[in-house]
Amino acid sequence: MDIQTVETHKIFNGTQTKYRHFSTTLNCDMIFSLFLPQTTEIQEISLVWWLSGLTCNDDNFSQKGQFQQYADKYKVAVAIPDTSPRGDSVADDENWDLGQGASFYLNATQDPWKQNYQMYDYLTQELPSIIYHLIPNFSGRESIMGHSMGGHGALTIGLKNPQRFAAISAFAPITNPIHTPWGNKAFTAYLGTDKNTWENWDATTLLANCSTVPPIYITQGTADNFYDVQLNEVAFLKTAETKQANVRYQKVEGYDHSYFTIATFIGEHFAFHHACLE
Repeated sequence: MDIQTVETHKIFNGTQTKYRHFSTTLNCDMIFSLFLPQTTEIQEISLVWWLSGLTCNDDNFSQKGQFQQYADKYKVAVAIPDTSPRGDSVADDENWDLGQGASFYLNATQDPWKQNYQMYDYLTQELPSIIYHLIPNFSGRESIMGHSMGGHGALTIGLKNPQRFAAISAFAPITNPIHTPWGNKAFTAYLGTDKNTWENWDATTLLANCSTVPPIYITQGTADNFYDVQLNEVAFLKTAETKQANVRYQKVEGYDHSYFTIATFIGEHFAFHHACLE
């Protein structure tokens, strides 16, 4: 497979590198970033996946998340995929909450989206086969995290693959998209009008049906302007209580939906992942 290095930077003793490759799953060129900590030749490295939110790409977290110091401290690699297929031949929408930059990390079944928007398969099959070979002394241990739409992605992918991911965390995630405007719009476009199929991509429904639930840690700012309509946690937390799942939901006073919030609390999330990956 032809993987091109786009750029690389030293940061907090480790390296932050951006790569390009052609995805056979998505049928387009894709970008992803990977942070590698400084390690000895024999030291094993675990892997944390980060999924970004609507309109973002791999640069948002790599440049504004301020996670690298913690990733180096705990000696974990961090993989940051793009948020959707990209390119002139890839279906798009004029609105920011659908199309390129807004994949919702699912496998689309409807035209024109299904030709490219197979992000779940890309993230669970194709991209890991690339990432694993880029990590020296990969331990085989993984966890997953994300923000907003990416929080939705982290929860759904993590809950669908509880044997693979040791932990899940999220900032301001969409926990119940089948009951939000963002979710209704995206799921209708990508999956069609049969709402029974939507449940396969809804974290609250998946949690209710999971036999095994990894530890989950969520941070939500009280000043988040998307909270009331898009990010309400009540149904998810009721389901977690019924399941007796290990879910920590943290409300942080005065913090909003931005990367200022992520940068403030990212250290706590990496400590959580480190404890679960040990």
